[in-house]
Amino acid sequence: MQPALAAWLALSLLAGTGAEEMCGAPPASPVRSIPAPQLSPEERLSPHMPESLRCDACHAIAFQIEEQLHRAEGKVGRKALSESDYVEVLERSCSQGWESYGVQELDGEKRLAGPGLPRQEPMSVMVMGGPWPGRLSKMCHSYVGEQGEAQIYGAHRRGPAALRELLCHGEKGACASGKAGGPAPPKALQNEL
Repeated sequence: MQPALAAWLALSLLAGTGAEEMCGAPPASPVRSIPAPQLSPEERLSPHMPESLRCDACHAIAFQIEEQLHRAEGKVGRKALSESDYVEVLERSCSQGWESYGVQELDGEKRLAGPGLPRQEPMSVMVMGGPWPGRLSKMCHSYVGEQGEAQIYGAHRRGPAALRELLCHGEKGACASGKAGGPAPPKALQNEL
């Protein structure tokens, strides 16, 4: 038996089969490197949502408002909410944490990513936290202030498409034609007072 073992060991060494392969070491896998999105000074420091991400942000806000209102209606048996109830739900929607949203770079373009947003790439780096939650909350409160709670709730009652149309695609919406044709051209940074 020992001569057979010695012969097998000698043949293994001559054939180039090392101990790692014999012991079942995992095969070498290619190394993948995924860089984080490189954020401009405006994207890192401004208190406002960058123009190129406003359409995505609007869709995220519409999704969250829709989810919160739908959940509240489910608690009362799918009937319409009272004015005080939907005002409270809208306030809660805008004041939530927004921590599940961040920025990814997809096909060389920075996009907001998170619940309710399309085109999320599983193999990419997403920059979360930082200024994004505050910007989303600020935009949400702005929409509620501009449109009014009753108009937002009425759009919600007509369906998710009506709410997105009201908030995002109207003539002044963040996704209005002419605005959503890709990222805005770089602007010269100005000091804000």
